[in-house]
Amino acid sequence: MTLSSTFYSSQDSFLVAVDCIILGFKENEISLLVHKREMEPAKGGMSLMGGFLQNDESLNQAATRVLTNLTGLENIFMEQVGTYGEIDRDPGERVISVCYYALIDLSSYDDTLLKKHNAFWVNINSAAELIFDHPQMVDDAITILRRKASMQPIGFNLLPEKFTLTQLQALYEAIYDHSMDKRNFRKKMLSMGFLQKTDEIDKSGSKKGAFYYQFKEDRNELLNTSYAF
Repeated sequence: MTLSSTFYSSQDSFLVAVDCIILGFKENEISLLVHKREMEPAKGGMSLMGGFLQNDESLNQAATRVLTNLTGLENIFMEQVGTYGEIDRDPGERVISVCYYALIDLSSYDDTLLKKHNAFWVNINSAAELIFDHPQMVDDAITILRRKASMQPIGFNLLPEKFTLTQLQALYEAIYDHSMDKRNFRKKMLSMGFLQKTDEIDKSGSKKGAFYYQFKEDRNELLNTSYAF
């Protein structure tokens, strides 16, 4: 046995996990994907979706695996929130968790996969009921989302391909958890130049209806655009 292998084998070993804060937007509210934990400790408790890091994958690959297995979607917007390593964060074992948040369009994912994993959506305000330090993870992710949404059109990843300005405003009000002036909001959004009005009209809310809008550019390209909201 070499000196280096002896050194490594003499060190403490820990489990490494990824926890995914999967966010969607429906019925004018931010929703969080969770499941009921199937093992002790905290069996039956509400938990974030996640899994353990495997030997042949990076952290990003592990998080992508969890997201794809749950939603059937690829190329999901995903960003690391942080690393959580308090000694007693998981009563079952010493586990260091790297947390990610992801934004998905709820109109495009495969909900049959959720049933397979016993996963379901809850209002983001229910995050306080999560097990372990998962509430802190969600709080940290929302803080990042709000900060980035004020500088980049990141929240648009939660919208379908075509949407009304009313839906767009409802999204921002849900992200920031407060109402916004309709006229000022629309003036600001339309002045940024990345929205394109379509000929299609949504008449679900009124007889007159509202025009649908879409993005002029690919959403990934929009993330390179900065603005002050």
